[in-house]
Amino acid sequence: MTPRTSAQGRSTAIDTATTSVEDYAKTIYGLAEWDGASVTASALAKTLGVSNPSVSLMMRKMSELGLVEHRPYAPLALTDAGRQLALAMVRRHRLIETWLVRELGYGWEEVHEEAERLEHAVSETFVNRLDVRLGHPRVDPHGDPIPGPDLQLDYPETQLLCRVPASVQVRLEQVDDAVPDALSTLDAHGVPIGAQVTVAATADGAVVLTTGGTVEKTSSEASAAEAGHSPASASIRLPHEVAHAMRVSVVH
Repeated sequence: MTPRTSAQGRSTAIDTATTSVEDYAKTIYGLAEWDGASVTASALAKTLGVSNPSVSLMMRKMSELGLVEHRPYAPLALTDAGRQLALAMVRRHRLIETWLVRELGYGWEEVHEEAERLEHAVSETFVNRLDVRLGHPRVDPHGDPIPGPDLQLDYPETQLLCRVPASVQVRLEQVDDAVPDALSTLDAHGVPIGAQVTVAATADGAVVLTTGGTVEKTSSEASAAEAGHSPASASIRLPHEVAHAMRVSVVH
C-alpha cells in the first residue's frame, strides 16, 4: 500500500514525505520553536510516544531525504528543506485549529488532535482559502504564530511566566496546549490570549496573578459594573508547572 502523503499541492517540493515524516519534521521544529533548545532523540520519542529505535530509523530516512542533519549522539537539527516542510505543516495545523475554534465551536483544549488528523488530508489550495476566510490570522487559539503563505512568521519577545519577578505587568502571549491544566485554569478565570495581568507574587516556583477587569464578571460584579463601580481585581494562583506552560511579554 502506498504511504499516505499530503504533498499534493504543497509548495515544499518534498513529494516523498509521508504523514510520519511530516509529523516528525513538525515535532522537531516545535520542540525548539520558542527558545531554540537542542532537540534530542529521546525528547522526540517521548513527545511522539514512540521508541528510541523508531526515532533512529526515521532520522536515517529523513537524513537520506535531506530533511535532517543526523549525527550519532548529536542534537537533531532540520535542514533548510526540513524546516520548510515543518513550517508548511505548522501553517496547516494552526490554521485548522483556528478554524475549528472560530467557526465550528471547538474549545481550544479540543482542537489539537482534530487538526492532527485533518492537516494531512487537505490541499494547499484549501489551506490558502482557509487563511483568506479567517482574515489571515497571525496566531492560533493558543497564541502560537501562524506562518504566512511564504512560510515566514514572527515571534514576540517573550519569557516563561514562572520566570517573571513580582510587580511586573505582562501580556499573555502563548500557552502550551500540551498542558491541559494551563488551558483549564485560563478558561476558569476567563483569561484569554492577549490579556494583560500583573504578577503579584512568586514563591517556590508558583505565581500569583492579579487580573483587574480581565476575568469574566460574576453576577455581583456585573451588578456593580451596572451601578458604575469597577469590580475588584481577582487573584489567580498558578502552580509552577502551569506557570511554566505560559509565555508572556512585559508591558512597558
